[in-house]
Amino acid sequence: MTMTMANRISDQEQNEGPTPEQARRGRRTAFLLFALGFGPMIVATIMFYTGWLNPAGHTNNGVLLQPVVPVSSLSLETSSGTPLAERFGPEQTDPDWLLLVSAGQCGNQCEELLYLARQVNIALGKNANRVSRAAVLAGVSGDLEARWASEYSSMERLVPSMGTEPSWPAGISPDSEPRILLVDPFGNIMMHYGSEHTGKDMLEDLKHLLKLSQIG
Repeated sequence: MTMTMANRISDQEQNEGPTPEQARRGRRTAFLLFALGFGPMIVATIMFYTGWLNPAGHTNNGVLLQPVVPVSSLSLETSSGTPLAERFGPEQTDPDWLLLVSAGQCGNQCEELLYLARQVNIALGKNANRVSRAAVLAGVSGDLEARWASEYSSMERLVPSMGTEPSWPAGISPDSEPRILLVDPFGNIMMHYGSEHTGKDMLEDLKHLLKLSQIG
């Protein structure tokens, strides 16, 4: 009988669900885990935009987007049909930063940005694996297509999802002016670069962001 009563009490507790105190403890635990994982990234973003607690007084070289724009608005996907946006966010394990070269028909200016993104990524040294590269191009010449595998093998090609057109952030029109978009590990397009920027400009920004951020 004692075991029967104990089983009944246990069944009742399970049916009643967690107590208010258990629910509060669960929320506190979830918040703590989120803060530990993504708190540094949030703080790093604030510090980068505002210079807060930054004794070096670093200012960005790229063009900041304020507010940031979610990469999901571009409706891009891989050649296998996987949405680009799925790679980012708090539910992902160690999401990368992304340098995204965007252009219409890829001419000389576009190729210069492809080369720039590649060289800057390599120049990050031990942090190079924290940044990935991709390109969304309306078209490429036969010559570039032939050289792609040897010169840009690590530059993933992305395409718009079927039946969609990318909704580019204000001030960005890849068909008329190729750009390099910087996407953070949360999936936010936060900055962009063009032919007016040097590799040193981009490298300084990325080194600063990666130093501040423990995510990506």
